[in-house]
Amino acid sequence: MKAHIKITLKPGVLDPQGKAIEHALGSLGFNGVDEVRQGKFIEVELAEMDEASARAAVEQMCEKLLANTVIENYAYELVA
Repeated sequence: MKAHIKITLKPGVLDPQGKAIEHALGSLGFNGVDEVRQGKFIEVELAEMDEASARAAVEQMCEKLLANTVIENYAYELVA
């Protein structure tokens, strides 16, 4: 089983990388880009075959290491 984890900055948290990407897109001629927010995508291969155990493990991974829950949100999906 795999977990696809998406981590993004919470609304209101400054995103300097997103701003740099936004400016770079504008300089490349991509007009009409109003705001860019940058995040992370993490794919984890899990040994757990039980969905409840897998969810609990992913929650702990996100809370303890993968996401800084003070400034970041996370969402995930389990893929068979």
